Amino acid sequence: MAKKAASQSLVHRKSGDRVTLRTISDATGLSLSTVSLALRGGVSLKAETKQKVDDAARRLGYIPDRAGVRLRTGKTNVIALVLDSTGNSIDFAGNLIRGIGREISNTRYHLTVVPEFERGSTGTVRYILDHRTADGIIVTHTAKRDPRIEMLLGANFPFVTHGRTEFESPHPFHDFDAEAFVAMAVERLARLGCKNLVLVSGDDGTNNHRNIAGAFRQFLASAGLVGTVVDWGPAGGHAAELRRLGSELAATRPDGILCDTELRAISLLGGLQDGGLTPGSDVHVIYKQTSDIVPTVYPGIDSIEEDVPAAGSKLTRLLMRRIAGELPEALQSLSYPVCRWRQ
Repeated sequence: MAKKAASQSLVHRKSGDRVTLRTISDATGLSLSTVSLALRGGVSLKAETKQKVDDAARRLGYIPDRAGVRLRTGKTNVIALVLDSTGNSIDFAGNLIRGIGREISNTRYHLTVVPEFERGSTGTVRYILDHRTADGIIVTHTAKRDPRIEMLLGANFPFVTHGRTEFESPHPFHDFDAEAFVAMAVERLARLGCKNLVLVSGDDGTNNHRNIAGAFRQFLASAGLVGTVVDWGPAGGHAAELRRLGSELAATRPDGILCDTELRAISLLGGLQDGGLTPGSDVHVIYKQTSDIVPTVYPGIDSIEEDVPAAGSKLTRLLMRRIAGELPEALQSLSYPVCRWRQ
């Protein structure tokens, strides 16, 4: 009987007709209340019943009436990504969104991306809180006492950060293990015989930069090496300036360089070549890799990789668990760097 109802529904529904709960009910032979409960993720239903409804909704092209859902449940079924637009990683945003999209596919959640052009501003987060345009927020590029996080903690609103902070109150986060990144790089450079190291980094005000610079000084001391931190301030350095830096560094002949982003690494490597050095032989360079761009241009240079799409997936899973009511203390994780030794 259900198969007959389903075939009749598919035959008689016009291509322009809006798919409703009734359409799915007719297609599955289930009651309206069962269909509604299944689409809301009702835990009292059998798994096969929910799967049957989900399959029919996907096949028929069902799109929830978000305004109606919000009126009935107070939920928007939206996750907001508050994305820092001044990042220095190649395609960081695209890779992060890819991971988030992979995780929310086949769920009731949709993604809204909100670019933030002024680092440290609370305007975007305040708007989401005031208008309840999302059920949860993913925040990137956190500072150690980030005012956005302070606001979200005060509002007790579900969120997760890509990056750690120094607030006493715990909150969900997923972060790249910057300390492990530096430790691996310093150990690798020491094994290659380097004794005079340089960290090229941009102080963008994030906790990540602070962790990298602090760990660099710590591991230099423990390894008995000398080194310098070249800090490019809030802007992170323009490409032409970084290329000039590479040329100037070539004249001082450091034997090992650690660079915290791919964009800086590309400019720096070009400058080292301008100065007469061959990266990988005259000077060893290790950079943080977040895409396949630099290995294509400089295939022999060592890198340490962060899997950004995987970070997007992890952040999304943590946020959905927080929305479901899990405690923040259980929703904190670090991604371990992956060595890409090529020399």
